[in-house]
Amino acid sequence: MSHTIDEQVIALAGIFQAAALVQQIAETAQYDDIALTSSIKSLFATDPETTLSVYGDINDITLGLKTLKKALQKKSDREYIGIIRYTLSLIQLESKLRKQPEMLNIIGQRIDQAKNQADHFSTLHENVIHNLASLYMDTISTFNLRVQVTGNPNHLKVTHNAALIRAALLTGIRSAILWRQTGGRRWNLLFKRSAIEVVVDRMLTSPIK
Repeated sequence: MSHTIDEQVIALAGIFQAAALVQQIAETAQYDDIALTSSIKSLFATDPETTLSVYGDINDITLGLKTLKKALQKKSDREYIGIIRYTLSLIQLESKLRKQPEMLNIIGQRIDQAKNQADHFSTLHENVIHNLASLYMDTISTFNLRVQVTGNPNHLKVTHNAALIRAALLTGIRSAILWRQTGGRRWNLLFKRSAIEVVVDRMLTSPIK
């Protein structure tokens, strides 16, 4: 099945959104509520009708699109260096996870449990976030490759902030899976940069529904 560059950009924006959320939480202990809600909900979208419906609508990944746009610019601000590093780490982790079918099954089962929790409480309820963080710790954190999160030490040592970061990282891996499923590859970031920028600009100025 062929996929469009629009689908790839949507999924890529999902990865960058997760990375931006990680940075927000690590540095300020605050986050874009709409973006985090959308990203967490993407974990529960196991049978989506479209790539965009994984996140809701285009407004729900505005943070990801804007962050992707800045990161693609050759003179991007220093603050985006960390985001790019997180993004590349998430793509690498997805590659490792893809070779672990048993772990993928475990993740799928436990995400179903978290979805039931979210249906009972709310998407960003503390129980849901800590459940997803625990899932990340039990699976992705066992790989030799780790995402090195930097930020304000006072924020990072707060248990709930750490849980939010791990849950956000998990959403990034979900988006990395989707990106690969839509035909995304790491070399796209280098050789399709201009095409990606055109799509991002169009989505930000004339949002699709």
